[in-house]
Amino acid sequence: MSLLAELAGNKAKARAAAKELNIAQLENLIEGLNNALVKMQEDEQARQAEIEEKARQAAQIAKMIEESGLTIDEIASLSGARSNPTKGKTVKPKYRIEWNGETIEWSGRGRTPKAFQEYLDAGNSRESAEIK
Repeated sequence: MSLLAELAGNKAKARAAAKELNIAQLENLIEGLNNALVKMQEDEQARQAEIEEKARQAAQIAKMIEESGLTIDEIASLSGARSNPTKGKTVKPKYRIEWNGETIEWSGRGRTPKAFQEYLDAGNSRESAEIK
């Protein structure tokens, strides 16, 4: 527990500690505490105003949703931001090999397919499988 918290909780200890200070020191301490109090009150008012503004905005949005006839799930599915605009799009293959009578293509991205790994392990190079 800090000394200030202890003194704030016990008036007798606060008076005893104040007796160790001269008038100028005590006035300076009181002024500092008053300034801290004003700052904390301003911060709390700003926090409350922010909460009230968010509540007002939420009510306004809820009213707009109600008027539109959409559900929250519909809005979420329609406005869901894409994490990556290219995600899920197919990429043209960069490599092609004939392996065990089958044509296998690979974009060169991600994990190397088993057929390509066997092809490369057999001493062939990637350059020899490039699509030109």
